[in-house]
Amino acid sequence: MEAKGSSSYDYKLILATTAVLGIISVICVAAMFYFKAAAIHELPAAAQWAYMNTMNGIMAPFIIALILLLGICVPKRLLPERWLNRFTVALLAAALVTFLAVGGHPALLLILFASLALQLVVLGMALAGSASLNFESKNYWVRLGSSLVHLGLILFVLDLYFHNYHTLHLVLFWVTTGAVVLGMLFCFYAEQVAGLVRRYWPARG
Repeated sequence: MEAKGSSSYDYKLILATTAVLGIISVICVAAMFYFKAAAIHELPAAAQWAYMNTMNGIMAPFIIALILLLGICVPKRLLPERWLNRFTVALLAAALVTFLAVGGHPALLLILFASLALQLVVLGMALAGSASLNFESKNYWVRLGSSLVHLGLILFVLDLYFHNYHTLHLVLFWVTTGAVVLGMLFCFYAEQVAGLVRRYWPARG
């Protein structure tokens, strides 16, 4: 019964995360088409800023939702469900205190950095082949790929926060891209990757 409940919980998290990412993608594509059609780049600076602020306002709830989902998904790999609920409540309480003390951005960054730290632990354990992680799949490469994709999602949101810092933005962008692409390859082509590793690096196959 517990395994079935855990599977259902995973499925709901996957659906919610996919829905939020889908909405974010639609907003980004629509914004790019509108930017081109309305020739926003040719408008006065004040109008361009107004457009950016409008789009940020539209995007903000979904970015917040993605951050909260990541705050649940990431520790789930390390903690059983009963401890996950306690951790989530504690993290949200800490974020609420931070929000009341210094504002919304630092509160969301707290969740992001906590998720990033945990995800790096998960990635290290997945790389080491730890059996104590909570994944649906037992396949080494699927687990490693999933860990990389989740790391990429966290870095993607961090990149949105730090896009004004040019060098940091570029580093985050390329690390995000590499993590997601490599993670997708590991997830969708796990058997082929395992075959290549067995062929060229037998000790790791």
